[in-house]
Amino acid sequence: MIFSKPANKNFPAIFLLIMIISLGFFHPATAKESNKILVFAAASTTNAVDEIGQLFSQKEYGRFVPSFASSSTLAKQIASGAPANVYISANPKWMTFLDDKHLIEKGTRRDLLGNRIVLIAPAASNIKIDIHPGFDLLPIIGTEKLAMGDPDHVPAGIYGKQALMNLGVWDKIAPKVVRAKDVRTALVFVERQEVPLGIVYATDAAITDKVKVAGIFPENSHPPVTYQAAIVKGNDTKTARAFYNFMESSEAKAIFNKYGFFVK
Repeated sequence: MIFSKPANKNFPAIFLLIMIISLGFFHPATAKESNKILVFAAASTTNAVDEIGQLFSQKEYGRFVPSFASSSTLAKQIASGAPANVYISANPKWMTFLDDKHLIEKGTRRDLLGNRIVLIAPAASNIKIDIHPGFDLLPIIGTEKLAMGDPDHVPAGIYGKQALMNLGVWDKIAPKVVRAKDVRTALVFVERQEVPLGIVYATDAAITDKVKVAGIFPENSHPPVTYQAAIVKGNDTKTARAFYNFMESSEAKAIFNKYGFFVK
C-alpha cells in the first residue's frame, strides 16, 4: 500500500515567516533607493560638489550619487533620457539647451557660482605671461600645443576661445590647440607635461601642485563664467529638492569658497 506524505502543518507559519523576512529585507532597500539623488555636474565642480554631496549623505538627507563630465555631455545625456535629478552646468548655454526642450523644472534654474579662466603651465616651468590684446603665445609654444576644452562644446573651451578672439590671437593659436573632452582632461595634459600650456578655470589650477598659473585672462576678455543649477523635469523628488536647497546652505557655500568659486 502506498501512503501519501502528510501535509506540513507548519506551512502557514513558514509562509508568514517568509513574508516577514521579505518585508524586513526588501522594503528598507526600496526606501533607501527612493532616497537617492543623482547629480549631473560640470567636471570643474568635481571636488567641491563631491564634498558637498558627501556631507549631504552624512547628514542622512539622502544618498548622493554624482556624475561628472563636460556640461555639454551631461546635457545631451539628460536630453536622451538619463534620470538625473539635479543638473549643474558651467555655462548657461547648456542649461538653455535643456530649458528649450522643456526638461528643466519651472522656477528652479538659478545662477550658482562664478569662476575665472587662467593660463597654466607645469609647476617647474618658468613661464609667466602678461595676457593683453595681441599678446603672442607662439614663441612659447613653439612646435608644441596648447590644451583646452573643446571650444565647440566644452564651457571652459568656449570661454577660452572667446577670450583669445577678443584679444585678437585666436587665429594664430587655433592650429596649436589640443581639444580636450572636458576641462579636467586639459588640466591633466599640463600636469603630465604633455603640453607646455593650457587654459582651465582658476579652481582647476588650485587643486593640484603639478601646475602653476602662468597668466590670468582679463575679465573683460570673455563673458562672465557663470555656473547654473536646476532640477530636471520629472525628477523633482523630495531628496532632489533637499539637495538643490542644500547647495544654498552656509556649509555648502563654505565648501564652494574653499575651492575658489565665487558664490552667487
